[in-house]
Amino acid sequence: MSEQSKSTLPAVSRRGFLVAASAAIGGVTFRPALSRAGVQRSDDASRQPYGNSTIPAGIRSRTVANVNGLTVHMLEAGYETAGRPAVLLLHGFPELAYSWRKVILPLAAAGYHVIAPDQRGYGRTTGWDGSYDADPDPFRMLNMVRDAIGLVYALGYRSVAMVAGHDAGAPVASWAALIRPDIFRSVTILSSPFEGPPLLPFDTANGAAPPRPAPTDDELDAELAKLNPPRKYYQNYQRTRGANDNMLHAPQGLHAFFRAYYHYKSADWKGNKPHPLKARTAEEMAQIPTYYVMKRDKGMAETVAPMMPSSAEIAACKWLTEAEVDVYASEYARTQFTGALQGYRVRRGSDPKSLAEMRTFSNRSIDVPSMFIAGRSDWGVYQTPGAVDKMRTSACTRMVGFHLLDGAGHWVQQEQPDQVSALLIGFLRDEVPRSARP
Repeated sequence: MSEQSKSTLPAVSRRGFLVAASAAIGGVTFRPALSRAGVQRSDDASRQPYGNSTIPAGIRSRTVANVNGLTVHMLEAGYETAGRPAVLLLHGFPELAYSWRKVILPLAAAGYHVIAPDQRGYGRTTGWDGSYDADPDPFRMLNMVRDAIGLVYALGYRSVAMVAGHDAGAPVASWAALIRPDIFRSVTILSSPFEGPPLLPFDTANGAAPPRPAPTDDELDAELAKLNPPRKYYQNYQRTRGANDNMLHAPQGLHAFFRAYYHYKSADWKGNKPHPLKARTAEEMAQIPTYYVMKRDKGMAETVAPMMPSSAEIAACKWLTEAEVDVYASEYARTQFTGALQGYRVRRGSDPKSLAEMRTFSNRSIDVPSMFIAGRSDWGVYQTPGAVDKMRTSACTRMVGFHLLDGAGHWVQQEQPDQVSALLIGFLRDEVPRSARP
């Protein structure tokens, strides 16, 4: 189960969750509801309904206009009962709001209005420029936090009980909780540890040494190139002009690309045996599988192709069916990957402007209740050496849970949704301020 005692998990089952959820929210799908935000139906005749009919009954798809320049597409449940506290769920890459489909109903059944948007650059959210030559500034972290605040406000909330972020959504959730703790009353970080803001030099006028900067992504990539065989850091690859076309036009086809990519980073691929690394050096990082530290002469499509599961493994994969893979393939075929990749171009590991911008918050910490969840087979936990220790000792001052779940790799809320749901509900019940609870 988790590194913490199994007794900390509420006794729940997926069947019990779904039965309770249906009773709590009436099992209604796509029923229009009045709102203080501008709302449009997203299941228009020009395209397939979002989720291709695989979204559980009781979860609604809709769009909300005028959100920091976006029209945001979101999935929600628990919306029919006025006055419920809200929970905001932020997905990662290459994912969608759809990635939360298995935990939305349990949270709604626990008494929350659950909101899972397609983030800027993804899915059916519109208002962003998806061309590679577009200005990537709108994808900087402060603006992504503004997106989250704008959606919360558009829906008529002054605060949410919890923001949870997975993978690329984890830093957005973490920064949101650090910058606006009055809005984001607690945070759950999934898969990608938050190591805190970059530091400004302190007391140097009196002789103190400035903080030693970590190697940049470019410096790391240059060292990886010297290995035999030469390697490269995946985030540097994701910033390149060719990354979109390589994945979009994968020789094996987009459906097969997603199937292999998700399999390779999951607990189903038995080669995932992550452990802490000593330092961010090429020799240490070379221990990480090739989905993060790639062969230098291969794109991501070629990297994951040999990891395609067998037909028997696909048939046995209950956490991600072929119909569910189709959802990702069809949405990315329509939008391409470029918008989703823009964030990699402005992350602080490679971008001086982002680094300077986030130093504004030097020495600040997340002081609301926090929790970390990841799969025990997830290399995302350790791909930044030292990040876990920083998160647990300084970046988050009220971290009440650190959970590594058996039977899960990187896609923890999809691979082990019952355990994740139970942890989220227990965290909300026990740690979130009473005023933000149902």
